[in-house]
Amino acid sequence: MNYIDEKFADIQILRYKLEGFETLSLREKLYIYYLSKAVLSGRDITFDQFGKYNLAIRRVLEQIFMCYTGKRDTADFHAFVVYLKRVWFSNGIYHHYACDKFVPGFTQEFFCEAYNQLTVDQLGLTDEGEKSALLDELLPVIFDAGCLPKRVNKADGVDLIETSACNFYEHVSQQEVEVYYARMKQACEGRPVSFGLNSKLVKEDGCLKELRYHAEGLYGAKIRQIIHWLDKASFYTENDLQKDVIHLLITYYQTGDLRWFDEYSIKWLEDQDSRVDFINGFIEVYGDPLGLKGSWEGIVHYKDIEATKRTRLISEHAQWFEDHSPVDKAFKKKAVRGVTANVVCAAMLGGDEYPSTAIGINLPNADWIRAEYGSKSVTIGNLTDAYQRASLGNGFLQEFVIDDTTRQAIEQYGELCENLHTDLHECLGHGSGQLLKDTDPDALKSYGNTIEEARADLFGLYYLADKKLVELGLTPNAEAYKSQYYTYMMNGLLTQLVRIKEGDKIEEAHMRNRALIAGWALDMDQEGQAVVIEEHAGKHYVRVKDYERLRALFAIQLREIQRIKSEGDFVAARRLVEQYAVHVDDALHKEVLSRYEKLDIAPYKGFLNPWMKPEYGKQGEIIDVKLDYSESYTHQMLRYSSEY
Repeated sequence: MNYIDEKFADIQILRYKLEGFETLSLREKLYIYYLSKAVLSGRDITFDQFGKYNLAIRRVLEQIFMCYTGKRDTADFHAFVVYLKRVWFSNGIYHHYACDKFVPGFTQEFFCEAYNQLTVDQLGLTDEGEKSALLDELLPVIFDAGCLPKRVNKADGVDLIETSACNFYEHVSQQEVEVYYARMKQACEGRPVSFGLNSKLVKEDGCLKELRYHAEGLYGAKIRQIIHWLDKASFYTENDLQKDVIHLLITYYQTGDLRWFDEYSIKWLEDQDSRVDFINGFIEVYGDPLGLKGSWEGIVHYKDIEATKRTRLISEHAQWFEDHSPVDKAFKKKAVRGVTANVVCAAMLGGDEYPSTAIGINLPNADWIRAEYGSKSVTIGNLTDAYQRASLGNGFLQEFVIDDTTRQAIEQYGELCENLHTDLHECLGHGSGQLLKDTDPDALKSYGNTIEEARADLFGLYYLADKKLVELGLTPNAEAYKSQYYTYMMNGLLTQLVRIKEGDKIEEAHMRNRALIAGWALDMDQEGQAVVIEEHAGKHYVRVKDYERLRALFAIQLREIQRIKSEGDFVAARRLVEQYAVHVDDALHKEVLSRYEKLDIAPYKGFLNPWMKPEYGKQGEIIDVKLDYSESYTHQMLRYSSEY
């Protein structure tokens, strides 16, 4: 199979393989098939959450692409196709990582001409007046750089709600949002739910109102579709526990009551032994500048039995890692509960996990559930494998690693230690530590996501160098960890800059996290005994001079980051992030971009899903599910728009 499909703009599209799918039982295949249909059914929810005009723009763009009768071999049309592909990839008109609005490479005149060729029926409208009004509404959104310019704005000192185009709020200010949810928390009795996770907050007639996502509420039609496929899947579960999990999720979708979401999450944690598992819901909050609203996402996966032995070994020693962490004793869990981890094979990606996706996941996010019931982590092995295959021989290490000795170590141990760091990050890092009794889980506000990712990364970095991993047979020797230390510092200080445009600041939470850790370590090491940036022949490189000293710096950082998290120290979080994680050295950035451009590597990658095709018997029953890896990116996107 060809793992690389196509490349456009700053994107490379890859395929992932479902290893061992053909050996699964028919019941397991059908369970995966129907769960996959549920995962694909929420696609339009994500588009709408990421911008008020995304669905209308996508519909217009797709109709132009399919129906345009003018010349297609022109600069305008080629640029139009790239723009459409970017919109598909990012679930809207904003870059999936930087959150900036796309700049069309085609003219407004071309767009208007192509739009006017479309009929009212093709646009799904009722009359010419409605068609004209829609064009007037969309033109500034697409072509005016100052109109809704950023999906998620995290700049310090501005109203983050009013300056963000994400569709979680309407006609409200940041202060109004913060006061609204603070009052809800104060009025809450019993267990705290994740207030605001599954709703849009709007102001109507001067009053604030939550529009909740549920079967009879906002996104009701799509949620009913998700429920339909979840119900189908429930007939093919591996056990009664999975049936209970699906039943609770359906109840939550029917009611929109977050207490049912917590019940579902707790029951989902109980399911440790099943081969097939899934995520489906309004979960991660990176798409909200205040970190409250959950973007819809879905993924279906099944265990890689052999590779899971690695992560199970880590989770079995979770208490040891917690006890020996360098953080203050007051912030450690006395009893780590329910920490499990698996290496899985992704079978279907959807919503905010498609086409760009995480390679590791740790859930649930509610701190009180983690503390009392634990968490489940997955490392998605077939996706990391696809990334690895796509990177072979691309010249990246030769260009940015300082010497042959370091590069050889990365080539020998890099993949192993990268996977281990992901395991430690997801399995133990996110699940480690505890909040103090009176700490608000949302106390860090817009800095919360960055601090949480830094906490998990530092936990992984600190323990990757521990002799315990050698004793457990997870690393082959006491030197292997150095490959990850080097690539982490190189990424945080230099190479991740290829992901932002010249002149921009760092805004995405994971990028800020890496910049924070690397830049802070460099600053802590004033005498340059652990790590430095050196210049050779006009090019800058990272040199790690003392890996043990660097680990000691990571320990100090982890101790402080955990304190900030546990105490809800907003002032300290803000200071660290603004000092180390936001600003970019313009000259260094320009140099890195120039060096990277010569390699002709796309800085971002995403995935095509396999096309699952049921085979039917004589009585109309499904007798098998086959996988088709030949579908093109364009065909898949148009098919999803038609089917879901």
